[in-house]
Amino acid sequence: MLPLQVGLVGSGYVAKLRADCLQADDRAQVAYVSGHHPEKVEAFSQTYGAQSVADWQDLVEKPELDLVIITAVNRDHGAIAHAALQAGKHVVVEYPLSLEVAEAEMLLQLAKAQGKMLHVEHIELLSGIHRAVKAALPAIATPFYVRYNSLAPQSPAPLKWTYQPNLFGFRFIGALSRISRLTNLFGQVATVSGQSRFWDGAEGFYRTCVCTAQLRFASGLIADMVYGKGEAIWKADRTLEVRGDAGAIVIDGEQGTLIQADKTTPIDMGSRRGLFVKDMTMVLDHLTTDAPLYVTPEESLYALRVADAVRRASETGEAIAV
Repeated sequence: MLPLQVGLVGSGYVAKLRADCLQADDRAQVAYVSGHHPEKVEAFSQTYGAQSVADWQDLVEKPELDLVIITAVNRDHGAIAHAALQAGKHVVVEYPLSLEVAEAEMLLQLAKAQGKMLHVEHIELLSGIHRAVKAALPAIATPFYVRYNSLAPQSPAPLKWTYQPNLFGFRFIGALSRISRLTNLFGQVATVSGQSRFWDGAEGFYRTCVCTAQLRFASGLIADMVYGKGEAIWKADRTLEVRGDAGAIVIDGEQGTLIQADKTTPIDMGSRRGLFVKDMTMVLDHLTTDAPLYVTPEESLYALRVADAVRRASETGEAIAV
C-alpha cells in the first residue's frame, strides 16, 4: 500500500537529500528517524513530519515500515542492513554495503531468502561524467591504460568520522565509487597490487592518507589509481584518463576532452546535480512497478571484493588475484 513507510538511519547531509526526495514523491513518506545525536535527530524528524527513535535497533523493528535507508557511518552499514532484512524490510544503503566481504556476501543471500530489495547506492554510475566516458569509449577503440587520481587537500584535517579508519574503513573500501566506476566500465579484474600510508593525528584520527592501487583487468587493461586527502595533499587533483589504440579520453574536474589522431573534441559532461533524486526515484519505481535498478548488489559486491583485495595487497606488499 502507498505511501511506503520509510525509516531513515542517520540525520546528516545524505539523509537530508534522501528525505527531500521522499518528501517530494507521494509514493513514500519518512515515518521514523534515528541517529547518534538526539537533538539533531529530533530537529530533523520535525522538519519531515517523522517520529524520532532512540536507536536504529528499535527503528528497524517498527512493524509499519516498508523500507529502511541507511546513511550511518560505514562501520555500521552491515549490522543495520542485517537487522533490517531480518525484520522483513527493503533496504537502501550508501556504499559500502559492509567493510567485510564475507558479511556483504551473507547480506545478499539474506535479501534473496527474505525476498527483499537490497540496493547499494552508487550514484557515480548515474553521473554525467560516467555516462560521458562510457559514450566516448568506442571512439578510442580498445582501451589499454587508465590513470585515475582523486586527491583532496584539507588543512587542518577535520576531526570527522571520515578520518577515522575504524569507522570509515580502508580508503578504497570507504571510497568504493572509484573502483566501482572502473569495474562498471571495464569488467573483470585479474590481479591487484597496492600501497598505503597514513599520517597520525589526534587519537583515532589521521591527518593525511595516500593510497595507490594498480588493477590489471582480464582484458589486459592496466589502471593506476591514487586516492588521498588531508593536510599533506598540497594540490587538488581530480582526473581520469583513458587511453586507447585510437585516442584518449581526458576528464579534468568538470572538463572532458576526446583526443584523436586528427582532432580534439570537448566532451559534454552533463550535470552532477540531482543524482540522489535519480537514485531515490529509481528505488521507488522498482518497489512500486518492479522497474529495474541501475546497479545490482552483485555488481557492488564485486567492486567491494576488488577494493578488499587492494587492502590486502597494501598490507602484504604482494599482488593479489581477485
